Amino acid sequence: MNLFDKTIAAVSPNRALKRIEARKKLKLLNQGYGDHGANTRKKSMLGWFAKSGSVLEDIEHNIPKLRERSRDLYMGAPLATGALKTIRTNVVGSGLKLNSQIDYEYLGMTLEEADAWETTVEREFNLWAESVHCDAQRMNNFYELQQLAFLGQLMSGDSFALLPVIPRPNIPYDIRVQIIESDRVCTPDKKKFNTDNKIINGVEVNFRGEVVAYHIAQNHPNSISLKRNDWTRVKKFGANTGRPNVIHLMESERPEQRRGVPILAPVIESLKQLARYSEAELMAAVVSGMYTVFIKSENPQNEQPGQYFDEYDDQIEEDDTNYELGNGAIVALGENESIQDSNPGRPNQAFDGFVTAICRQIGSALEVPYELLLKHFTASYSASRAALLEAWKMFRMRRSWLASDFCQPIYEEFLAEAVAKGRINAPGFFTDPVARKAYCTAEWNGPSQGQIDPLKEVKAAAQRVNEGFSTRTRETVELGNGDFFRNTRLRMVEERLRQEGGLIPNENSTLEEEPEPGGGEEGK
Repeated sequence: MNLFDKTIAAVSPNRALKRIEARKKLKLLNQGYGDHGANTRKKSMLGWFAKSGSVLEDIEHNIPKLRERSRDLYMGAPLATGALKTIRTNVVGSGLKLNSQIDYEYLGMTLEEADAWETTVEREFNLWAESVHCDAQRMNNFYELQQLAFLGQLMSGDSFALLPVIPRPNIPYDIRVQIIESDRVCTPDKKKFNTDNKIINGVEVNFRGEVVAYHIAQNHPNSISLKRNDWTRVKKFGANTGRPNVIHLMESERPEQRRGVPILAPVIESLKQLARYSEAELMAAVVSGMYTVFIKSENPQNEQPGQYFDEYDDQIEEDDTNYELGNGAIVALGENESIQDSNPGRPNQAFDGFVTAICRQIGSALEVPYELLLKHFTASYSASRAALLEAWKMFRMRRSWLASDFCQPIYEEFLAEAVAKGRINAPGFFTDPVARKAYCTAEWNGPSQGQIDPLKEVKAAAQRVNEGFSTRTRETVELGNGDFFRNTRLRMVEERLRQEGGLIPNENSTLEEEPEPGGGEEGK
């Protein structure tokens, strides 16, 4: 009761009692989040200070620091390196392969004509994609560029690709893919202090919030160079053709976000602390393994037993002021010198359990089960399969996103060049938008999920096909990333060769075989 209520109580106790009763009712009427997550009276919530800002304050201003720390973890923390490479390997693998699937019904083709057209396009695309000439730097083919772009997006938050036209000899296509470092897309020095917020982290928007251009530095902004840095403004789409000039590969967390956040951002602190803890435990275990005997001599004139007795004795210079631990070393001390033994108690028996518990939390944030994160499968078949299925939900989502935001736009530009140069016959490609969409429809197949128990997986796939829940084409891709139609044609050739070689009976041959010489009961 405060002073005012005490004064009222002295004059009118009934009114004071009603005030206290009304105050209690107000507390009871505190409903919804106000009594839970938004409560400011509970002791557990009193020390929780959180401030909500716009995307600019919460994300954009923090991206450079997040990017630096994410890269440092990738280069120095094994768990962070393994997490990014695990996602990269399962999503991209050796590369997402083109599987043209045109809408032949709209285009007025038969199924046989569509299959022949798709085969021609895939052959032409492989001519370009499997060569390093598709790379503006002539270092990677298209499938390796997928790995580079995706890993850069995971590590730095986003990745950029330009589509310049560079003619080169002995290659019929001129379109190239140029992957650039995400740091190079930044705000020019002259426009960093503008208050209109039209250029944030190198991304320029108009009054509607639409991204219209990117500002790309000629040199890395953090590189050591005396050369003056210049910026080039590149429009996102061509003004006349609408052709994409820049492919921005990023994952958005909030509306109006312009740059991506590294996937390790929520677990940066946990990964760094875990790396420090692992290094400390490793050093303690190494020190514990070096059992060293210190001898105190009463007569300093006596010959010392020797500084080091190991295989590197002739390589170490003696230093009377420096003592080091060695494998089974005997270190002699001078007069009035002593040593206090220290037992680190390593290896720590609780190390593995603690690391596993932290890895569970990190894996949950990255959508990678800790079994897959640590490559340690010790649970039952059902538990291991459930973990893999949960991980593959994320892998498929990211694969679909990579295919639609990176592979498909590049393929459409390649196909437009192939049609313009007459290497691919596609009537109506440049005049009918629906026809162009029908020609460009494609699937992008990556590495298969793999099986814990192949026999069970194959039986389940066969059952799904028999019940009509799936197709042989889809199951062939899921189980082994193969092509059902090509497999069928190859099997026809194989079975014919086996029949001709007599390994299996021909349909026209008789079922009864002639008895071998010496056969029967008499020949035994």
